[in-house]
Amino acid sequence: MTDLVERLVPDELWVLFRRVVPPTEVIRPQGGGRRRAGDRETLAAIIFVATSGCTWRQLPPAFGPSWQTVYRRFAQWSRARVWARLHRVILDELGSRGELDWSRCSIDSVSMRAAKGGH
Repeated sequence: MTDLVERLVPDELWVLFRRVVPPTEVIRPQGGGRRRAGDRETLAAIIFVATSGCTWRQLPPAFGPSWQTVYRRFAQWSRARVWARLHRVILDELGSRGELDWSRCSIDSVSMRAAKGGH
């Protein structure tokens, strides 16, 4: 399982992801309970679902966290805009290395507001 997680979430991506993911608060006033599933394993499972086309329920148990945990964390991170921040951090990192090819960049006119008068 470790090989799969490291292949889906290489160390470079993991370092960038840790910069944008909100800190976790584990509050158990009664004590005990299960140990929280690791963020790296959960991220690997999310990437697997996104790239394989399988449903959340079809997630192989080899990742560790249950599909419910993976989906719940995906929803939490989505609400916290982690994916947009991660996208920006990755673009910034690649740009600082000179590894972005802007020759294939396009802007969707629906997304960009035009200046009044078209200028």
